[in-house]
Amino acid sequence: MIATLDKIYPGVAAIDIGATAFWVAVADRPVEHFGTFTCDVRRVAAYLREHGVQRVAMEATGVYWIPLHDHLDSEGFEVTVFNGAYARNMPGRKTDVQDCQWHAMLHSHGLLSPCFIPPADIRTMRSYYRQREGHVEAKARCNLQMQKALDLMNVRLHYVISQLAGASGLRVVEAILGGERDPKKLVLLCDEQIRKHKTEDVIASLEGTWDVHHLFALRQALEGYRFYERQMESCDGEIDRLLQKMIEGKPPANPKGAARTRSKARHNAPKIDKLHEKMMTLCDGQDTAALPGISPLTMMKLVAEMGTDLSAWKSVKHFTSWLGLAPGSHSSGKMRKRVRRRKTKAGQIFKEAVMSIAGSKNPALGAFYKRVKAKKGAAVANTATARKLAEMYYRAMTQGLEYVEQGVEKYNERCREQRLRWMQKNAIAEGYNLVPFGDAAHATT
Repeated sequence: MIATLDKIYPGVAAIDIGATAFWVAVADRPVEHFGTFTCDVRRVAAYLREHGVQRVAMEATGVYWIPLHDHLDSEGFEVTVFNGAYARNMPGRKTDVQDCQWHAMLHSHGLLSPCFIPPADIRTMRSYYRQREGHVEAKARCNLQMQKALDLMNVRLHYVISQLAGASGLRVVEAILGGERDPKKLVLLCDEQIRKHKTEDVIASLEGTWDVHHLFALRQALEGYRFYERQMESCDGEIDRLLQKMIEGKPPANPKGAARTRSKARHNAPKIDKLHEKMMTLCDGQDTAALPGISPLTMMKLVAEMGTDLSAWKSVKHFTSWLGLAPGSHSSGKMRKRVRRRKTKAGQIFKEAVMSIAGSKNPALGAFYKRVKAKKGAAVANTATARKLAEMYYRAMTQGLEYVEQGVEKYNERCREQRLRWMQKNAIAEGYNLVPFGDAAHATT
């Protein structure tokens, strides 16, 4: 007798989404075709309601699914967005019609794993933050274009000072575009510390060819740099207004009681007044910026990606696996194969946070990074440390656990004790006993 799968969810439908068409499959009915205009989105909702559909599944196809998802969600449907890679049809039977039928069948049996979709206000914050990140990248490209234009004129200022896009560098660039060519006058625009230690080098670096076409490229790069700075400030203003709305009515949080000095964003920090306090208030007093490598800006990025409620992940292992920081597994019989980690934006944020820990001398997490790097390289160390940091973040957000820095010495002592236990265990297995060097020398005398 062949066992059959029971239908878990009655009244389900699946929608195959494309740029120009929606294919809707409802049980015991032929597949219907709709367009993708706003009026068609409303027709899809009316069609589903007419046939008693309660739950809808759709594949996460680019950004095409978002308008339909938001409309169906607002109409009261239970919408499941899933990764199409986890619901492949049989080989050689690929059409849009068959896809939506296959997905409807899987969904009726409860075999589709939903993607994580944060609440609407968090999605709005994520949109602003990702827009801002795009401006940061464009601004960095403009900085590189300024450096290229100076290189072509053999002006080597950006090799002498720490950064061309700093206050001193930008003042000098603006003076050059204003017509100033005298290096001795240009060096006076630099910061006092630069003039104190690098005056001769700066003067030597500011002698160039001043070709007109390269000056034109320098001017356009500077204008682009200033433009994207203004765009970033606009995003900061929208994020600030959204945060004010989201924390309205919540008791304000006070971060002054924490024992540890928090990280600060050195570059491209958002111009949002009291960002740290606002993020703590939004997180109901949880201060994840107390974790090593987590600044208020990083805290804002993580909340924008995942929200403040991490109950969507049942355990810390589910959380690190979703982030793409846990090692994958693929085994069949005696075969063991590595699985490439799936990259997520949230996981990348943790990896970026680790880079600020890597060169630090004090945090124990930095010592862990160096220890793994010495054995397996920087890439593995970055991922392993990011996983530990993500575990700390999860426990802080879900259990309210506060981070207490143990320091490098205590971490190294713990590692030494682990090595001694391992050595003692292996020595006993081979019939030996470990004796400290001083005790052994005393015993022989």
